[in-house]
Amino acid sequence: MPVYMTEQQNAQRDTEALILQAAEKEFLEKGYSGAKTTTIAEAAGVTHAMFHYYFRTKDKLFEKIVADKLGKLMEMMFSAIGNSDLPLKERIVQGVERHFDFVAANPLLPRFIFNEVHNRPERLDGIKNNMISMATSLLDNLQSAIDKDASINKCRHADARMVLLDIISLNIFPFVAQPIVNVLLDSIDGNSGSLLEMRKKENVKTILEKLNIE
Repeated sequence: MPVYMTEQQNAQRDTEALILQAAEKEFLEKGYSGAKTTTIAEAAGVTHAMFHYYFRTKDKLFEKIVADKLGKLMEMMFSAIGNSDLPLKERIVQGVERHFDFVAANPLLPRFIFNEVHNRPERLDGIKNNMISMATSLLDNLQSAIDKDASINKCRHADARMVLLDIISLNIFPFVAQPIVNVLLDSIDGNSGSLLEMRKKENVKTILEKLNIE
């Protein structure tokens, strides 16, 4: 009996993962309004009734996907920038690189969130509630590290909020403006992947120079 229950639970987790994978693709490509639960169910290989058994409504599925993505992003940022065991320079380097890599792995996510918040501002409340606690802790942690190093002339004093905004802005822009950026990059060098890697290194350099960290 316990073995049967374990197999059943594994099957349920697998089904849920398939639905989430199909839903993420549908939402990111078509937006909330354009996404269809019937299409999601078909792509996941489940019936429409089974889709509703797992997630009830399109809203709940949307909230689950956004919460999971932003939660992973914040955890990843905190593991780098919020790691008080690392020197400030290493925290900045890892924070910029990990954030850039996350966006590169989810290139449609920034535009998707911007569009959804613009079209339905009430969605900002849900996003804010999911992120506010960890973001506040991250900023407090980073500000303490900057203040400490600045007090002994190891870096320039800066507002942690501005540093985090700089990181987000620098890293997200190539992907938010991807259609234009791709044209420009391809016109310079056919290997856009190598140029994005260069962009990541430049972003690290920019933030370190802002803080005057060598």
